[in-house]
Amino acid sequence: MRFAHSQTADSIKPWTRRVLTAVAGSVLAVGCASVSAQEAYPEEPVEFIVPWGPGGGSDVLMRLVSNNIEEHLGQPLPVINMPGVSGTVGLADLAERPADGYTVGQVHDGFLVSHHTGLTPLNWDDFEPIASITASPQYLTVNPERGWETMADFVEYARENPGEIRFGVTLGGVPHLHAAMIAEAEDLEFRYVGFEGTGERIRALVGGHIDAAMGDIASSNQFVENGDLAFLAVGHTERMAQTPDVPTLMELGYEDLQLSILRGLIAPKGTPEDRIAVMADALEATANDEDFIRAVNNSGAEVHYMGPDEYRAHLERLDATVERLAGQLQQ
Repeated sequence: MRFAHSQTADSIKPWTRRVLTAVAGSVLAVGCASVSAQEAYPEEPVEFIVPWGPGGGSDVLMRLVSNNIEEHLGQPLPVINMPGVSGTVGLADLAERPADGYTVGQVHDGFLVSHHTGLTPLNWDDFEPIASITASPQYLTVNPERGWETMADFVEYARENPGEIRFGVTLGGVPHLHAAMIAEAEDLEFRYVGFEGTGERIRALVGGHIDAAMGDIASSNQFVENGDLAFLAVGHTERMAQTPDVPTLMELGYEDLQLSILRGLIAPKGTPEDRIAVMADALEATANDEDFIRAVNNSGAEVHYMGPDEYRAHLERLDATVERLAGQLQQ
């Protein structure tokens, strides 16, 4: 009996080995195919929805991303402009796209403001954050005829004269948010005056029709150099190379006041993590490209890369701030 059992066992072993070898080979082949499919992404161009019109700040900077990322991504990233309703039309379209990594979109702080002021039901967490890529630091800009030479001068006057300073903003927009953040930090009260765009706001400041505004290098620096305007502080993490004598709000003690328009990329909710990672890696490589850095700086902005986790944390913190100040932004 023991012999028969042994003979049967011996006859099964080669067959078992062949089956196991075949199964193992199939599993390995499937695994390799899966890895190969992941490594192949993207196999075709990735559409890039920019929810603003041609020629604006977002369009200019995102076209620089588009023009420089292909060598790092392996495929083109063609820009598709979808303007409308403060950037919400294009992002509503993005939310409906397949979550396959072949459509991404651009977002900045204004989208969170639009959500909390009732302009759109969508918010940042209805998408998958990929990475931030550029920042446009904003300056507290004043008319020098008011006599404020420092941030301390400005704050002291505002505290002693509540509601008197005419602060130019885009009502319900990012400049309004930034002004409200300054007001909250020092418990100040401004009289907000609404303008459609940055250029209109800065011209009004030069003309003395308002007393202060949030400006940037591109819109304001020529007037500062001419003596028509003055920068009191910049909302960046470090002093800007173009304005080395202008202190940051952080160094003046306002550690939570990082007032930049931060632009980043997002994808439809549910986009696979491995594809998010591929896109984020390509953006990081682009962010380290000297030609890209130079082009962004020439446009008056800074390269500011944050990967998926860091960018997600930033959006979460900003969302809490916007939610807290939403009542002021609707006035």
